[in-house]
Amino acid sequence: MRQCGRWLFGRQARLRWVHLVLGGALLMPYFLLGSIFVGPLLGEGQPLFGSLRAQFISYAAALPLVALSALIFPLARPLSVGAVRALCGVHEELAEGPARSRAARVRTSAWFTLHLGVGALISGMTLAVPPFSVFLLAVPVFRVLRESRFGDPALFEHTWAVVLAPVAGAVCLVLLAACAAAAGTLLARWAPQLLAPAPADRLAAAEERAAELAVRNRLARELHDSVGHALSAVTLQASAARRVLDSDPDFVREALSAIEDTTRRTVGELDAVLGLLREGDEAGEGGRPTSAPTLEADLDGLLTRTRAAGLPVEASIGPGVDPATLPALVSREAYRIVQEGLSNALKHAGSVPVTVHIARTDSALEIVTENPLPTASPPRDGGGRGLRGIAERARLLGGTATAGAADGRWRLCVRLPLGGPR
Repeated sequence: MRQCGRWLFGRQARLRWVHLVLGGALLMPYFLLGSIFVGPLLGEGQPLFGSLRAQFISYAAALPLVALSALIFPLARPLSVGAVRALCGVHEELAEGPARSRAARVRTSAWFTLHLGVGALISGMTLAVPPFSVFLLAVPVFRVLRESRFGDPALFEHTWAVVLAPVAGAVCLVLLAACAAAAGTLLARWAPQLLAPAPADRLAAAEERAAELAVRNRLARELHDSVGHALSAVTLQASAARRVLDSDPDFVREALSAIEDTTRRTVGELDAVLGLLREGDEAGEGGRPTSAPTLEADLDGLLTRTRAAGLPVEASIGPGVDPATLPALVSREAYRIVQEGLSNALKHAGSVPVTVHIARTDSALEIVTENPLPTASPPRDGGGRGLRGIAERARLLGGTATAGAADGRWRLCVRLPLGGPR
């Protein structure tokens, strides 16, 4: 009994009733538009206040207009989905955004028509039944109602009719609630079928998610390369300064100055990347910070800071390479690749001589870093996240990256096409 009462008058039933009444309200413009044509055809000037027959014909004429509008206007589906989630208690997955395919638009049109059509019937009953039920409930109390034109004086002369009138009024109210609950349950059951994501919606959502993950992966590489290089350089600078703190104060001052410069630049890059994450990856090109360093802007500074960390670096740039004329994307990625190559040498080889050579072929930029393998540690056979990040950067531009040990030296070779990603 309690479950039945909850189904008829519970919170969910009331919300679904409101959903149906909203559907009836949305049908009114279509009903009035249909009545413009139905009135002259039936010879009735105002079908809205005319015969019941004219009203039902106007209602039937409105439904095709409802279906057509849902096919034409793309906002019909997001509006319907929002109302269903808020009022119908549907927990299944529903589509997001406008319908993209013809099949999705047809299903949206069917749902919109069902909602407004059923909602109009329930709304009409909601307007008509409660006043009639109140009249029947008040008949035994007010004699004037029994004798009014709204009643049947001959009928209410019988005692049984007067006694049963309140019962009939209560039954009408219960039947109204039952019709509303049944209609609400019907719509809640059909919503996941008609408003579920279509294959095109799922594909678009998957592509959007993949693009978002790609952006976040690029941001993660920026953080790894920038912060990782800075920490490696600062660690070596601080260690060297500690060893000669008493004997070489000039070197200590130079090391502390390099640490200050390195950390300041890295904090700036970290703030830019975190700003992108906070703002939903809306700034910058392709999810990269707008202030990302390039070969043209900071290659010399990178080499200077690395040498200050105690790493001997010999850099050479081929005659065909002009950092100012490189594509911006290639210049940024090349800078990060050089930075990560130097960072790997700092972390894994220590203060060993490193050579960096940047050359240009007809269609690509080639970056080669080499350093002797340390005698105290085994050769590296695949690297960590840094080498994977270099390979990802090269692959996104359509290039290649190889790394490995040979003849007692570690060699990283990256080739970046100058035409951009393919």
